[in-house]
Amino acid sequence: MTDLSDNLIEAALDHVPFDGWSEGTFKAAINDTGVDEATARALFPRGAVDLALGFHRQGDAALGAALAAADLSQMRIRDRIAFALRTRLELVEDHKEAVRRGSTLFALPLYAADGARAIWNTCDAIWDGLGDASEDVNWYTKRATLSGVYGATLLYWLGDQSEGHIATWAFLDRRIENVMQFETFKKQINDNKLLQPFLVAPNWVLSRVKAPARMRDMDLPGRWRGHGKTET
Repeated sequence: MTDLSDNLIEAALDHVPFDGWSEGTFKAAINDTGVDEATARALFPRGAVDLALGFHRQGDAALGAALAAADLSQMRIRDRIAFALRTRLELVEDHKEAVRRGSTLFALPLYAADGARAIWNTCDAIWDGLGDASEDVNWYTKRATLSGVYGATLLYWLGDQSEGHIATWAFLDRRIENVMQFETFKKQINDNKLLQPFLVAPNWVLSRVKAPARMRDMDLPGRWRGHGKTET
């Protein structure tokens, strides 16, 4: 993201609590930064909607840096996930109202796909930062499952008035525990010898699913290379 983009997003954040991610906010950011409107439109063709997405990407980039700097080696996988999700929300705590306004914007049918993609990208950044090396259908299921946890936790966080958001972190722990229980159940099904004959066909289909090439071929920051499989 360019410095001009960052400056426009930063300027917009002063106006979002009052005007939301709106055309008025976009024009105010242009006026505050002195950026030529044609240049601003080239950077953010849809105006405030793209500003909101740019703000979200900033958070994802900051999360990636935080995960790269953290020592997670002694944590269980559930604790790593909780740490990553909590860090992502804490990074935008000073702009909670901007996040709230963004959630309202992306709840609109017109922008729902953008919102879903933004959540997916956050979860993709989390799994990359945690060193996920999956290259099969697990690449998708991990991100899809985490998207559900993140989306639910985000909404809870937006309404949480507890000191230090302690209620949100308890809610997050419960959601992660639910996921881990499901994973245990799924493993029990796959290990059940009586059911294995019925799983041959679906497992063969799933084995043909591969992660996007960019995940397999690029040495992304935060991925653990040369250490075998990561903990699941």
